[in-house]
Amino acid sequence: MSKMEELKCLLSQNIHKMNDAMHSTRLFHKEEEKKKSVVKWVFAVIGIIAVIAIVVYLLYRFFAPDYLDDFEDDLDDDYDDDFFDDEDDLEDMDS
Repeated sequence: MSKMEELKCLLSQNIHKMNDAMHSTRLFHKEEEKKKSVVKWVFAVIGIIAVIAIVVYLLYRFFAPDYLDDFEDDLDDDYDDDFFDDEDDLEDMDS
């Protein structure tokens, strides 16, 4: 029976080793899950900030008209007219 007891002892030792290994693996997986959840939260916060920034920019562009475009258009029209008037005056002088 000593062989039976030795086998029983070996088997119980192996079972304890397996339980310890499984327990340490669970702890390792829990640490990984915590790291993953932190990374998810960081990306979620960055995404929320980006969406808010885009919405604020679009609202600003919608409610703040761009007066500079109107000003540039007026200047271009004035200078274009003067340029063509000068050419007409030059042609009249040549004739």
